[in-house]
Amino acid sequence: MKLLSYGVSGKEFFGAVSADGVVALNERVGQPNLRAALAAGADAMAAMRKAVAEVKPDRKLADIAFLPVIPQPGKILCAGINYRSHAAETGRALPKQPSMFIRFADTLVGHCGAMIRPKVSDHFDFEGELALVIGKGGRHIAAERALDHVAGYTCFVDGSVRDYQAFSVTSGKNFPGTGPLGPWLVTTDEIPDPSRLALTTRLNGVQVQHATTDQLIYSIPQIIAFCSDFTELQPGDVIATGTPEGVGHSRKPPLWMKSGDVLEVEISGIGTLRARIVDEQ
Repeated sequence: MKLLSYGVSGKEFFGAVSADGVVALNERVGQPNLRAALAAGADAMAAMRKAVAEVKPDRKLADIAFLPVIPQPGKILCAGINYRSHAAETGRALPKQPSMFIRFADTLVGHCGAMIRPKVSDHFDFEGELALVIGKGGRHIAAERALDHVAGYTCFVDGSVRDYQAFSVTSGKNFPGTGPLGPWLVTTDEIPDPSRLALTTRLNGVQVQHATTDQLIYSIPQIIAFCSDFTELQPGDVIATGTPEGVGHSRKPPLWMKSGDVLEVEISGIGTLRARIVDEQ
């Protein structure tokens, strides 16, 4: 099942993809948003599946405005330097534990939305990533049980302002509108093994990154277990798993995103997340 958040005529909804349309789920599940529906547990998930199986789409996908899959997650936790190839291209040592940093909710952008290049920098870089969304919360989750806590998987762009990141990871990763997330959440029954996915990033149609998720230094279960040791994970929390080699700042000369560019992240089994780059007004 593919779950998404979207807007129509200024109102926000969540739903499920059905053919080329979307089945609205707010009233059918009795929840205000997808984050709340995930928190409601198995009964809400069963109601969503029943609706998708029995109800015709309410709208065409072409007629909605995509929102970030989880528009207001409680946490956005991101793994840095989690592909060996990326560590090598940046000259970084392999982390002894998952190297996590935090993003703010206002950095998120929906599919086909505008990714905002900050006016204070032209060192605007791309990082295509696989992200997961927590379905069942917890603390001190054992790695061997960690996948039981995942609702599903989606695509993410960790847009990075490199000159700011050079002195502060928090600032370089938290400019508003720099983190596309979507287009939808693919539930775990459709992706039982997230280590068998292929990730490709394209800038203006040209491939700039490609890797498979079995190349992660720390696996998804290990990342979840580590994060749950220092914070209580909640339904709707987003965890990004890191980016492979090919980022713009490691190229010679560097490849920075500019206004008018189109960035795509495609992940097998999920789909393609697309954003256009615009300058901050």
